[in-house]
Amino acid sequence: MTLLAGPTASGKSALALEMAERTGAAIVNADSQQLYADLRVLSARPSTGEEARAEHRLYGVADAAEAWSVGRWSRAVMPVLEDLAAAGRPALLVGGTGLYFTALTKGLADVPDVPLEVREAAGALYDRLGEAAFRARLAAVDTAAAARIEAGDRQRLTRAWAVAEHTGRALSDWTAETTPLLAPGSWTGLVLEPDRAALYARCDARVARMVADGALDEVRALVARGLDPALPAMKAVGVREFAAHLAGETTLETAVEATRQATRNYAKRQLTWFRNQTPEWTRAPAADAQTTG
Repeated sequence: MTLLAGPTASGKSALALEMAERTGAAIVNADSQQLYADLRVLSARPSTGEEARAEHRLYGVADAAEAWSVGRWSRAVMPVLEDLAAAGRPALLVGGTGLYFTALTKGLADVPDVPLEVREAAGALYDRLGEAAFRARLAAVDTAAAARIEAGDRQRLTRAWAVAEHTGRALSDWTAETTPLLAPGSWTGLVLEPDRAALYARCDARVARMVADGALDEVRALVARGLDPALPAMKAVGVREFAAHLAGETTLETAVEATRQATRNYAKRQLTWFRNQTPEWTRAPAADAQTTG
């Protein structure tokens, strides 16, 4: 089994298609946005023509009104991998969602969902106390998290506090109880790690293609549904930016530039994540892709 990861616009999908056609592998989605049927254009999901060239699984299987978590994806992907293994088919997991790969190779704790009001209270406490005092208070309930989480990481600090507050147990204790979904030695990992300047240029080109391929119509349809803006699909890069243009709040040029910047920022975060979290995986430069990835 091959795990193929990397930032957006690095050419993962094109490389995966070439590998699948050569080996007979089925391509399995490991990207949190490409799960959603409503985001074919904005997530740069493989086209119908590309999907016809090789078997693709777990692409466009979720509605935008659903909130898929890492846990839900994990529960969906394992039966797929088991079916492929039973049929003697190789699997090629492809995507840019780091936590999906963590679940596969290291395991993720089955932490109970924390209610919104608890999360909001944690954020309000952080804002009232400031980071130093908040971190000191967190250390009293989760010493390991307070020491491990980097300076300025408000999201992880408040999550650790909220989990401890809601469950009565430290997040660090939850995360210590993890089991990889994939057996050690059953997979190989490959990360596409392009030159940053080249990657940013590809990100910009991708946004231009999205507009040409109907991104505005896709966002218009999403907005018309009146969905909760906190849903994962509504947080996809480009939704907020193009929605602002459709509402008459910005020009199309401004929306495109904002989407380009958001895409570059996202790609940068992905590069950093894979560099830090998968140092033992094989590295390769960007694939020569013209469309997805």
